[in-house]
Amino acid sequence: MSFIIPFLIGVVTGALLVIITGLLKRKETQELAKALVAQSQAEKIQDLEAVLQRLKESFESLAAQALSNSTTELLKLADQTLKGNLQTGEKDLEGKKKLIDQTLDAVGKEMQKVQETIVSLEKSTGQKFGELTSQMKNAAENTRTLHETTSQLKAALANTKVRGQWGERMAEDVLRLAGFIEGVNYQKQKALESSVRRPDYTFFLPQGLRINMDVKFPLNNYLLYLEAQNETEKEKFRSQFLRDVRARIKEVTTRDYIDPGAHTVDYVLVFIPNEQVYGFINEYDRTVLDEALRNRVVLCSPLTLYAVLAVMRQAVDNFNLEQSATKILSIMGTFKEQWSRFVESMDKVGKRIDDAKAEFNNLTTTRRNQLERPLKQIDELRSAKGVATEILPPTGGAPAGNNNGRNESGTLL
Repeated sequence: MSFIIPFLIGVVTGALLVIITGLLKRKETQELAKALVAQSQAEKIQDLEAVLQRLKESFESLAAQALSNSTTELLKLADQTLKGNLQTGEKDLEGKKKLIDQTLDAVGKEMQKVQETIVSLEKSTGQKFGELTSQMKNAAENTRTLHETTSQLKAALANTKVRGQWGERMAEDVLRLAGFIEGVNYQKQKALESSVRRPDYTFFLPQGLRINMDVKFPLNNYLLYLEAQNETEKEKFRSQFLRDVRARIKEVTTRDYIDPGAHTVDYVLVFIPNEQVYGFINEYDRTVLDEALRNRVVLCSPLTLYAVLAVMRQAVDNFNLEQSATKILSIMGTFKEQWSRFVESMDKVGKRIDDAKAEFNNLTTTRRNQLERPLKQIDELRSAKGVATEILPPTGGAPAGNNNGRNESGTLL
């Protein structure tokens, strides 16, 4: 064993030395190969440069010769091409000249048409300008007429009496639209029973009730408000107009238009004959309507008056329907009583008819059988004895047949 271990160590050491020696030789071989490759490449580069130099010199010589030949051919070709282009250009120029001449002719014709159109347009424009002038004159005349009419209407509305008539006319239109008939649904300017005042309209309500309406309304300051040129004047006339409205409400409450003794309701109507005025009051002082209601005055524009009249008409119709229904119920009570009596009499007649029918059935069955039995017996005896049947002549007539008043056996009757 002591001999093996040194042997193994020697073997390992020898192997290591061999490996190291191989590696060193391999490295030297690689370096040598690299040096050879580098030298070979350097030689190839030198040869390549020499070849390129020879190629360059040959190419320059060939290029100079080719350039000289190409220049001559190019000049010949250019000369031929230029001549051909000149001929073609002359032909194209001639065609374009003809085309330009045709275009100029077409443009001249179009210009002639445009000139004619302009002349026609000038004539038409002159005619339309004349018509426009005439229309402007008519418009100016209509404006002047409208201004005169407006001035007349303004002057009319400034008159209290005329304004009242205008309000009545507006109210009449609303009444006619609501289907009201004078003398049936309302009456005009009739004096009150307890006063000499005359409301413009008095409407008839159910159960003898009435409601009065006045159509006079202050509009002077409202018209001045519309004509005012600045806000100060507008504010002044607006305030005065609203005061006039409140004064009108108080005036109506002192005219005995509400009189329970005369069967009026607890409210009176005041008609404002213009929706714009009614809206103006609502816009600038809504307390006016509340104050009017507290004083039992109802302010009505044409639309609201139509609504109030529709409610009145419905109330009257409902009351009349109720009255008619009451009368119908009363008539139905009378009809029921008479119907009961009729049914009772019919029952009696029916009973009598039933008794007569029973008696008739008795006559046609039992009584008839009892009477026919002796007749059968008589017929049997007559047949047995050979007695012929007599044929009696009709009452009040001649004897039947030609037997001269004799029966079948030849004996005289």
